[in-house]
Amino acid sequence: MKGIVHQINIKHRVQGSRGLPKTSVDSAQITKQGLDGDFNVYRHEILADEPDSAVLLMPLETLRELNREGWPLVPGEIGENITTLGIPYEIFEPGKRFAVGEAELTISRACDPCNNLFLLPYVGREKGPTFIKVMLGRRGWYARVVKGGVIRRGDTIEPIDL
Repeated sequence: MKGIVHQINIKHRVQGSRGLPKTSVDSAQITKQGLDGDFNVYRHEILADEPDSAVLLMPLETLRELNREGWPLVPGEIGENITTLGIPYEIFEPGKRFAVGEAELTISRACDPCNNLFLLPYVGREKGPTFIKVMLGRRGWYARVVKGGVIRRGDTIEPIDL
């Protein structure tokens, strides 16, 4: 099963800012630490830059599903680094390896929704707890970088059979 890199998202370090929303870029260098130019307070301060959380992937299909449920999410808004297209959410599972452009990633674990999602303008404190429940099991997938390289919008993403 092949998909594509629909969007690449980063957020530069800004004092007092969280890792979302991220801004779309056409290409990025991936290293063992993640995407060059991307900074995430949670990943850095809480997870101490542990390699299993270097990159966050989210299928566009999942965002569209959430849109149909009334949540106006757009790619990059919930902090994912790579928005994929063509690979269903359940295909990304811990231990599965993917070629993404020049890079290779291994899925580490599912990302759990956090209270930073309350910062989204259509969520806030009032809808926050509901949104957290809605996002359970649909928040994206953390991955470890096995091999660094450049990724570009439109690059192929596909599982690697080991």
